[in-house]
Amino acid sequence: MKIVALIARILLGLIFLVFGLNGFVGFIPMPPLPGVAGAFLGALVSSHYLYLVCGVQLVAAVLVLINRFVPLALAMLAPVIANILTYHATMQPIGWPLALFTTALWVILMWRYRAYFTSLFVQKAVGN
Repeated sequence: MKIVALIARILLGLIFLVFGLNGFVGFIPMPPLPGVAGAFLGALVSSHYLYLVCGVQLVAAVLVLINRFVPLALAMLAPVIANILTYHATMQPIGWPLALFTTALWVILMWRYRAYFTSLFVQKAVGN
């Protein structure tokens, strides 16, 4: 399981490093998208919200790749992956394979680091 987690960690980190950098540098050409998908991505770009998303992806990718603060990086990537899945489910189904592959890598790592997330699942927290 350690080797599987290592491979998943490296692949997940590389995927988000490449796509996070692409949001700033734009080295992967994107043809104009028709319909709702194009309008959605256009809104992300024109509002500069895409920089926040890509910044989160970059920071999390670096943390995953250098094997530091991996549970934090996984927590940072959770909403990004949820949005990727929602985008492909509702607007651009052609991207499903990479979205599902990325989700599978994230689930493998989440399972490996599950002990660090157990405190989040407390039914009734006691405050000070």
